[in-house]
Amino acid sequence: MATERQTPSDVRRVSEFLQTFCVVMLAGGAQTLRVERNARRIGTAYGMAVELAMFSRHIMLTVSDGASGETCTAVRSLPAGGPNFTRVQALNALGWRMVNEHLPLEDAWREVEHILSLPSVPPLRLCLLVACANAAFCRLFDGDAVAMLLVFVATLIGFSVRQALSRVGMNPKIVYLCAAFCASLTASCGVVWQLGTTPQTALGVSVLFLIPGIPLINAVQDILDGHVLMGIVRAVQAGMLIAAIALGLSLTMLLVEGAGV
Repeated sequence: MATERQTPSDVRRVSEFLQTFCVVMLAGGAQTLRVERNARRIGTAYGMAVELAMFSRHIMLTVSDGASGETCTAVRSLPAGGPNFTRVQALNALGWRMVNEHLPLEDAWREVEHILSLPSVPPLRLCLLVACANAAFCRLFDGDAVAMLLVFVATLIGFSVRQALSRVGMNPKIVYLCAAFCASLTASCGVVWQLGTTPQTALGVSVLFLIPGIPLINAVQDILDGHVLMGIVRAVQAGMLIAAIALGLSLTMLLVEGAGV
């Protein structure tokens, strides 16, 4: 059952809703094709045609009603922030509900506002969880208990540095370089003082929590789905972050070598 044809004023309302919907999904780490399909699916449910162009920092959205001839084109900047799959999952589910249950746009707006108001993971809890995960990675690479402890402490310090520098709006490349340097420098204590039997493993694993896995996966998916430009942009951005991580780790290794270890 199709929703009845919208009035010209509703074209702008649908456009404003889709702008918010799409930028939140993209900023949250959603795959480009998923965002495009959701936007077109929602537009069709309201009797609209949707065309969407996505770039690294902006999206361009055109919503048109073929019956009335009304068209609305808008450009929207992507907000800063890290991946948030809770939001992505909730918005994806909302998109299907809008199609299957024919939700009024006002109800959909309230759902989006509720999703955006959901609290994120507290910084301290997130830091502890990331540290535990990275220590588990150390064990996967045959690190001993001492190496796991070193990685846990190094990750706590490195992730705290990343959070603090991100809050003040520092360039992400500098943030990753500083976080990698602080984490690897902490883990290098095991190499300097020969703590445990696998100190080199602790040093190498200490920066793994910074690897931008989500952008890399999305880059490959985007290229395979035909969104080559977006995929290349994401791959280049991820590559620059990896280079910053490598530079931070290299600085630590130079210091360790300079100490004659």
